[in-house]
Amino acid sequence: MDKKKTPPYAVAFIVAGLVVLIDQASKAAALAELSESERIPLLGDLLGLQLAFNPGALLSFGSEVTWVLTVLGVGITVTLFVAAKRSRSIWWATGIGFILGGAIGNVLDRLFSPPGFGRGHVTDFLAYGNWFIGNLADIALGIGAVILGLGLWIRRRAASQEPGATSVPAEDAQVYGS
Repeated sequence: MDKKKTPPYAVAFIVAGLVVLIDQASKAAALAELSESERIPLLGDLLGLQLAFNPGALLSFGSEVTWVLTVLGVGITVTLFVAAKRSRSIWWATGIGFILGGAIGNVLDRLFSPPGFGRGHVTDFLAYGNWFIGNLADIALGIGAVILGLGLWIRRRAASQEPGATSVPAEDAQVYGS
């Protein structure tokens, strides 16, 4: 019996889909149960739950031009979709899947949350001390970036330890212009 291998892009889309489902469910729960004025401590003052609506990007950067962030988010999401479809390895597909899912989760808020289409504020609820309030889509973006970074580091390290290896693996030479 021939065992079929799961294509990497399928892994990317499954991871992205799960991230979107978990992110949107957690935001719905936050909207139903949390308050903007009251913080529920989870780890003392270090981590808590508090509802917030972010019109901007990280640390509210760009809050005056939410529609621009929406357009950028849609463009980045399309680019990530193409990158997921072109994935050639499971680790790359997994990293792209986390980033794609996080991007979709936040773009959905921008498109469909108040105050209006394309100008929606992202629902946040994870309060990190007095620094900022984020959501699970943000965590997925970070996880994806770490997976991609570690994967690239491991791949380059392994390639550099091969006899006669150059500093850049042959597959990456075109990307890096070596």
